[in-house]
Amino acid sequence: MGMIMAEPATNTSTEASNVSDEMSLVSRARRGEMDAYDELVRRYQERIYATMYHMTSNHEDANDLAQESFIKAFQALKSFKGDSSFYTWLYRIAVNKAINFIKQRRNRVSMSLNDLDTNAEHDPDLVALISHKTPHRAATLAELQEKLNAAILKLSEQHRAVVVLHDVQGVPHEEIADIMGCNVGTVRSRLFYARQQLQGLLAEYLDKK
Repeated sequence: MGMIMAEPATNTSTEASNVSDEMSLVSRARRGEMDAYDELVRRYQERIYATMYHMTSNHEDANDLAQESFIKAFQALKSFKGDSSFYTWLYRIAVNKAINFIKQRRNRVSMSLNDLDTNAEHDPDLVALISHKTPHRAATLAELQEKLNAAILKLSEQHRAVVVLHDVQGVPHEEIADIMGCNVGTVRSRLFYARQQLQGLLAEYLDKK
């Protein structure tokens, strides 16, 4: 599966319309109208699946986690108070499921960053690599994605989450803070540290290019 990059921002009027429509669907779903919840699933299943995939690098795990997230969201729908958008609330459920899954897997498969070269040089090519605005040559895109996915898997679950949400999905810092239950400063700090780790993990590959 290719990396799903962030979509361009919509204008304010479109966003307002989408929020209103979304809340209408949520209200209907809370009344038991399954077709309304089916529409919410249809709208967000690709983004939720993509987030799960980039956090696990496994299609089967991503599919299971995405399905479990939608099931849990439906079961907890009556507790949704509308303090945030539905998809932010849904992302929070999905990311927490992925983090818990990764923690459980780490108990079975030890993953260590002790062998990282933490003094790896800041490579401008890597900065370009993790920017969703940078075009890549078609011939090397699949290989770059494979290397990046493998590197992301070596990050801690918290650092992996911020990289996937921000650099892959294009979620703003403020929304990530809401999703992960922390402040914006913590999000920025985790993102900075995660990028440092990725630079170390990908330095050897980039040096060969």
